[in-house]
Amino acid sequence: MPYSVSPVGYLRSCFKEKFAIPRQPQLAPAARGVLELVAPFDTGEAVAGLEQVSHVWLLFLFHQALEDTPRLKVRPPRLGGNRSLGVFASRATHRPNGIGQSVVKLERVEPGRLHLSGIDLLDGTPILDIKPYVPYADIVSEAHNAIADAPPPAIPVEWSDTTLQQAREHALRLAEPVVELIEQCLAQDPRPAYQVPTPERRYGVLFWDVQVRWHYPEPGRIRVLEVVHDQP
Repeated sequence: MPYSVSPVGYLRSCFKEKFAIPRQPQLAPAARGVLELVAPFDTGEAVAGLEQVSHVWLLFLFHQALEDTPRLKVRPPRLGGNRSLGVFASRATHRPNGIGQSVVKLERVEPGRLHLSGIDLLDGTPILDIKPYVPYADIVSEAHNAIADAPPPAIPVEWSDTTLQQAREHALRLAEPVVELIEQCLAQDPRPAYQVPTPERRYGVLFWDVQVRWHYPEPGRIRVLEVVHDQP
């Protein structure tokens, strides 16, 4: 029988586009956001005691990847996007019920608002539930995963004096770690793995209200070309 659920809040995230979002939480500690709770959870009662917790699990909805027909196999980015796995062997966004989960750092608790870091969620993501991370129960020391046994290797991210200054100015304006966010996200090489970039090809993404553009002078190396305010 079908069930219905309602969000407890919505995430205001630094990630305004799906491209370049880290493929797992905690890979970009500088990625920040604020979870804004909705009634009746937007008072201090619902978060009382949460200040004693360092990390939380977020259960959320992949609201921009919902599908009417369930997929039995998916092509996860970790395998280059050209090899398929059973949907339950992957954390790909194409889920039977569109539900995802992430463990994120809880920076600060306010009535109706949770300040988070290490996020991997798109701006506007509906949050279905929040659960405290419990280290003794959630850490499985003997666990293994042969499909994803280590984080993706980081690639060098290079700046010019001009682009680094641009990023620092936006960091001051936004009071956010913009330089670190760009480096941590781009170092994971956000392009599709099957795509071979040429030096002429330009890539871009929006972090907060900052448009970042870069290219690959050669495979395995990124150079930031521009960090500009995205004017409405």
